[in-house]
Amino acid sequence: MPLLPMSVLLQKANSEGYAVAAFNTNNMEITQGIIEGAVAERSPVIIQCSEGALEYAGVDMVVAMVKAAAGNVDIPVALHLDHGKRFDNIIRCIRAGFTSVMIDGSHLPLDENIALTRKVVDVAHAAGVSVEAELGRIAGIEDHVSTSEREAILTDPAEAERFVAETGVDALAVAIGTAHGPRKFKGEPKLELDRIREIKSRVGIPLVMHGASAVPKDVIEKAVKYGAQIEGASGVPDEAVRQAVANGINKVNIDTDMRLAMIAAMRETLYNNPDATDPRKILGPARAAVTSVVRHKISVLGSAGRA
Repeated sequence: MPLLPMSVLLQKANSEGYAVAAFNTNNMEITQGIIEGAVAERSPVIIQCSEGALEYAGVDMVVAMVKAAAGNVDIPVALHLDHGKRFDNIIRCIRAGFTSVMIDGSHLPLDENIALTRKVVDVAHAAGVSVEAELGRIAGIEDHVSTSEREAILTDPAEAERFVAETGVDALAVAIGTAHGPRKFKGEPKLELDRIREIKSRVGIPLVMHGASAVPKDVIEKAVKYGAQIEGASGVPDEAVRQAVANGINKVNIDTDMRLAMIAAMRETLYNNPDATDPRKILGPARAAVTSVVRHKISVLGSAGRA
């Protein structure tokens, strides 16, 4: 199936009350693992790349790889630029064949973020490409952060309403208490479900949750058993993600969980086969680990059978 604009996948999710998983890729095995998992669950899926991943793999290589994978299956697939910060990179991705881009102006003052996002929306929509933007700051939210500090970096519902009205963006990433990376919290996560509901009631469009990996304890223990040094990692429990979806989230970004599962699988393979010299024997189990993560996340988000 040809790649679709992300808005097509998210509008359906928004109207039917579930979320579509967006999985980051930077090589063939991850891409294959994502597609295999989504096909097995009959789910729509978003494959996305960060600017760093594009520097690693190359824009044309990523587009060709995802197009080839999507072209052989009959589920909806979108190709999305994650956390695009440079306008020239966004244009390059649109020209290369991305069907969705994110402009991340969250570090800018509100008026500047609106102006930059509007500029991207005008160009992208003219090319039939969807746009995600971000409002608020998705970073570490830890127990020692004061109430006023926490409030300052979370998405303000009134600002979100103005932002969406003035930009025409297709999806909005909101800061509601999650964080990027494997060490997200000290203590239990505190997701702002009331804030999600209020933002959704004001804007109506699909909302996006970044930093949503669960960082499963069993995966961490396996990786550490075979030599990884990632103790102290913690993530967002599946039930918290389900609640976020029930309250208005329609796209959930997943990267860390796949990385951890891949690393654990590769370390185990290399430990048990110290004479291994065939990369396929190492990367094959890693790809299977990605597929397992994808299938689980799809079940959590409620998108299974929605293709």
